[in-house]
Amino acid sequence: MASPLSANRFLDCLRDEGLTVVEVGNWREHNRNHKGPWAPVHGVMIHHTVTRGSAATVELCRKGYEGLPGPLCHGVITKDGRVHLVGYGRANHAGLGDDDVLRAVIAEKALPPDNEANTDGNRHFYGFECENLGDGKDPWPEVQLEAIERAAAAVCRAHGWTHRSVIGHLEWQPGKVDPRGFTMSAMRARIAERLK
Repeated sequence: MASPLSANRFLDCLRDEGLTVVEVGNWREHNRNHKGPWAPVHGVMIHHTVTRGSAATVELCRKGYEGLPGPLCHGVITKDGRVHLVGYGRANHAGLGDDDVLRAVIAEKALPPDNEANTDGNRHFYGFECENLGDGKDPWPEVQLEAIERAAAAVCRAHGWTHRSVIGHLEWQPGKVDPRGFTMSAMRARIAERLK
């Protein structure tokens, strides 16, 4: 079982991995901890935002919207490869997912199909929202893909996890499709190479 990194350690590990990090407002204290625990943490979850425009995307992920208050992740990875920290602690990003998937992440084994939504993912995952329309046509610039790779690797490195601790939302919750436009198997291969 892993305790979350401190906010300062989280920031440092991202910068140590060579990322440009933008601190947004009171991100260290902005969370949903009053709704439940954030711990133990077991992995990193990658999402796409279904938005266009970096400033609007960051603001949406920080504030949320009616019915789903922010923060909607810990970091927003914009198309220019910057990581915008919008929250720290419990965030509204993972929702309910499959307990079998969680067990596989903890064991760092191949993921089973996600066919249940019975486990609170907001408690157990760091979340990165990535600016993209999610229609399969909106491009993923290489600088953004590299930032996703670096951000996930940074958290894995800090916790002593392997690439198998990184999943997509579509691998966690039935009916989800994000991230669309690259495969999580290809992203995990990149992360594995970076962690060598």
